[in-house]
Amino acid sequence: MRRDYLLLTGLAFLLFFPYLGVVHLFDWDEINFAECAREMLLTGDWFRPQIDYEPFWEKPPLFLWMQALSMQIFGVNEWAARMPNALCGLATLLLVYRLGVRLHDRHFGWLWALAWMGSILPHLYFRSGIIDPWFNFFIFCGLYGFIEFRWQFFRVKAPRSFWAKYRYLLMGGGLLGLAILTKGPPAYLIVMLVLVLYWARYRFKGRGYFKHLVIFSLAASTAALVWFGTEVLLHGTWFIREFVVYQIRLFTTQDAGHGGFFGYHVIVLLLGCFPVSVFALPNLWGDRQSEDEMLESDTLASCERSDFGTWMQILFWVVLILFSIVQTKIVHYSSLCYFPLTYLGAVTIWRAIKWDIYPKISGVLLALGLIPGIAVAALPYLGQHIELLKPWLAGDPFALANLEAEVVWKYWQGLPGLILIAATFAAMYYWWKKQAWITAQIAFVGGAVFTSMTLLLIVCNIEAYSQRAAIEFYESKSAEDCFIKPIGFKSFAHLFYANKRPVTGDLTIDDQQTLSHGNPGKNVYFVAKINRLDGLSELQGCHELYRKNGFVFFERKAK
Repeated sequence: MRRDYLLLTGLAFLLFFPYLGVVHLFDWDEINFAECAREMLLTGDWFRPQIDYEPFWEKPPLFLWMQALSMQIFGVNEWAARMPNALCGLATLLLVYRLGVRLHDRHFGWLWALAWMGSILPHLYFRSGIIDPWFNFFIFCGLYGFIEFRWQFFRVKAPRSFWAKYRYLLMGGGLLGLAILTKGPPAYLIVMLVLVLYWARYRFKGRGYFKHLVIFSLAASTAALVWFGTEVLLHGTWFIREFVVYQIRLFTTQDAGHGGFFGYHVIVLLLGCFPVSVFALPNLWGDRQSEDEMLESDTLASCERSDFGTWMQILFWVVLILFSIVQTKIVHYSSLCYFPLTYLGAVTIWRAIKWDIYPKISGVLLALGLIPGIAVAALPYLGQHIELLKPWLAGDPFALANLEAEVVWKYWQGLPGLILIAATFAAMYYWWKKQAWITAQIAFVGGAVFTSMTLLLIVCNIEAYSQRAAIEFYESKSAEDCFIKPIGFKSFAHLFYANKRPVTGDLTIDDQQTLSHGNPGKNVYFVAKINRLDGLSELQGCHELYRKNGFVFFERKAK
């Protein structure tokens, strides 16, 4: 097993760490969090998050501390901002391998780890700078602590000390508290829904269950109060009130325009988690444990295995339904589903290997694999014939102007899509031939290569259309002591890439009214989208510098 851990560590460093900084951070989330970390370093205030040097109440600070520490070591750049999640990828691979061996066997440990490496979104988000990888990791570890405690509670009869008896429960609660410190109370809400629904499944029976819920909750709240409680003691309740109001707004409204239909996350998980999402389909509901498993000599392990499958099903449906109800729809909101999806998908393959159980999923595997494969393979052709896209964007002047970016496309850049298509056909063939282990290797290696190569060959060009013109302008002003203000759209990119300094003295000097009509004492640069100039050309002393790819840049010189 030690050799397996070393091999998994090597694979994590090969897949998740290279080229983290090859693409600019993306607005909003990646740049938002990276900017908070940068401002921590500049101001020396590591306790209270801030954005644009004002209190930022949307997120607790744990992940921001990770990014700030990374930036302190590796510099303020994209690689440092994304590195904490690459480490989370390493931790996740080692964790799921260990649990896979604990619950099943070494073969299953590898299947579960491969499912993470070779599925599109699970792989991708370890190469991002968003909060969710660590948030989900802590939630899953916290929930597993409760599960493992309950198993030992019934299994171990010998007298034990308090710590020996309750350590998994207390550690699980502490890890849930870290999840709360990473992204907030939704962590507790999700886990409590899972725990209560599991309890309800057995008609609220279960010796000591309520008592254990209370102890678990106390451990979680104690860890969370390390920061939340101290914040209230030092600064009062204002910051926490704003934080709670923001969480409620996310749940009840389409915040920042991120709306979507009810089944949004179903599509995201089916396509985004390909190929493991296809293998998970037979196990998303019901008890699918085979008679062969039930007749194993190790009946206790078999019961725990079946019980864990139930926990994963409940976790999957709680997250999917909860974030389908939430009005704000963003791709990574359902990312906690990656843990149960990868587990349940690995179960399907493992049962096929051990007991020759092959669900009829080949058609779904082919259909879902062709969609991203063909899309990526076709992008270079569309990039060279951009006029084909213009009729579809005729009603959006900004999007049309984005397409004017000078981007070099080569047909070989569609290779990742062709690799995914080939891997999908090969996986389907070997599934038909009832060779599950070969199927898994082909499907997950193909998925890992597809995701890595797409990030390297395709995403750079996509970013050139969407935001690079603006970011290049911000970078050109990073050495100048000036003000930059986006007009008509929300962005954090100008703060991070123009290296905005803390404002001293009059804190209102950089509000829009002063920058537009007052005398801020420095050059002011306005950035607008071509379809929303908001009268910038009419401002006194303001003139247009140039236009590029849908963005218009103005300058108002200091008086």
